[in-house]
Amino acid sequence: MRTENFTSATEFVLEGLSNHRKTQFILFGIILLTYLLTVVGNAMVITLVLSDPRLHTPMYFFLMNLSTIEICYATSTEPQMMAHLLAGNGIISFTGCALQVFVVLIMGTAECFLLGVMAYDRYLAIFRPLTYAVAMTKDRQWQLACACWTAGVLFSIIYVYVTFRHSYCGSNHINHFICEMPVVLKLACDDTRASQAIVFVMAAIVLVIPVFVILTSYGLILFSVLKMRSAASQRKAFSTCASHLVVVTVFYGTIISMYLIPRSNPPSDHDKRIAVFYTVVTPLLNPVIYTLRNKDVHGAAARVLRRHHLEPRI
Repeated sequence: MRTENFTSATEFVLEGLSNHRKTQFILFGIILLTYLLTVVGNAMVITLVLSDPRLHTPMYFFLMNLSTIEICYATSTEPQMMAHLLAGNGIISFTGCALQVFVVLIMGTAECFLLGVMAYDRYLAIFRPLTYAVAMTKDRQWQLACACWTAGVLFSIIYVYVTFRHSYCGSNHINHFICEMPVVLKLACDDTRASQAIVFVMAAIVLVIPVFVILTSYGLILFSVLKMRSAASQRKAFSTCASHLVVVTVFYGTIISMYLIPRSNPPSDHDKRIAVFYTVVTPLLNPVIYTLRNKDVHGAAARVLRRHHLEPRI
């Protein structure tokens, strides 16, 4: 099953995070716990937004979409990681690898654009409060969210095509724990320079445009906040945006490092450690960061508990 050279690839072997059985079992426990917390945490955010009318605002509508993306993203990678850790090997079919690349890139691309939309929404809410309701109507919210998801699907189709149109006739071992597009492309046995150029340009579009929107939005927000005379208003504005910036920094920092900075060939273990952040850590951070100090979400949770007679009595 671990043949290094073969005529045509029908499967790949993911090297995983570790080859030591004891370490694999420990990692299985950690990833299982992380996955359960990710799904439960993000599902709670979705449930609260849907069930509490006070959270039917653009910010929480986009947050609900982000939580949906995180659940799908985690589900497309972490269960497979756990199965491979238990089995002690990372064999995945050629079709399964292509399907994972497709789903992961849909979610990753949609999240990139959605984080930019969320920054733009915060800019409008803080910098242009008088026109906010007109600019961010229900229809506009759905249009922006659908645009993010559609971009994810379209970009992912192109990514998968340029990656898997090549011949894979050499080593089938991937030094990674998931089928990551740049790593898979390096295994192709024909000329991939054109494909790598296409991937780089598309990745630059997906990453640079949202980052530009985010930096511009928060730059204007900072300018607006610094003009406020009330210290309380400044703290409230900074608190609203701080959680978003934490998620953005972790997510974009690791993604840019993987997709826009030239990687070593063959891929190193450092690439896998980087990928852990946006594959495992970021989906978990989303519900934690957005709800930890969010009084609106705390209030919604308390109201849901009261409706079900579950609120603890002090």
